[in-house]
Amino acid sequence: MGAPPYEEKETCGTICLKYLLFTFNFLFWLAGGVVMAVGIWTLVEKSDYISLLSSATYAISAYILILAGAIVMVTGVLGCCATFKEQRKLLRVYFVLLLCIFLLEILAGILAYIYYQQLNEELQQNLKRTMVEKYQQPGHEDITKAVDKLQQEFKCCGINQSSDWDANQFIHPKEADNSVVQAKKVVPDSCCKTQTKHCGYRDHPSNIYKVEGGCITKLENFILDQLKIIGAVAVGIACVQIVGMVFTCSLYRSLKAEPY
Repeated sequence: MGAPPYEEKETCGTICLKYLLFTFNFLFWLAGGVVMAVGIWTLVEKSDYISLLSSATYAISAYILILAGAIVMVTGVLGCCATFKEQRKLLRVYFVLLLCIFLLEILAGILAYIYYQQLNEELQQNLKRTMVEKYQQPGHEDITKAVDKLQQEFKCCGINQSSDWDANQFIHPKEADNSVVQAKKVVPDSCCKTQTKHCGYRDHPSNIYKVEGGCITKLENFILDQLKIIGAVAVGIACVQIVGMVFTCSLYRSLKAEPY
């Protein structure tokens, strides 16, 4: 007489776990879309600035998020199927995928944190060389586009100040022809508050941006904000996955214990 209540209790527990796991998988599927969207937005929205960085860590972190988000969405559907079909093999596959995604997102979070620590040093060492040596040079059109966009979007001029452009060969060629145009060239036109052709001939605060800290501070703050978002999303979703893995293990053990 004691067996039926026990079986009924187990069945009720299994049903509750199934619906909890189904709800989790639906939210998890939505979260996967968010993770993937953040990764794509990071690469597409400000992709030009990636060319100004010597390290690929920033881009790799975003690619990891895109990959993890895509796997999350597929895993969410698999989790729903495994839950309602009550197939322990599918639940095992689902758990392994959750674990893999968890590790990927933790990796993205760690990379974002590490890069966060070394970003200032990298920019100080490489951004000036990139802007001075590669701006308006053949084969570096992406750098030129990125620098112009950086100065216009963040309303800045030069790495630390507008005089940084004195070392650029395009602005001040080593073999200048002493023409009027070359003699008057001071900064790129993208430094101008109102950008027009040849507007960079006049180095005056009323004409060009004079921002304390220059473009390096603006770019660093922008990337740091992006890294915070990448790290927070990756670690946040990874923590949520722990709940999913606990639910999966509980349902697996519950199905294993039930009599068939």
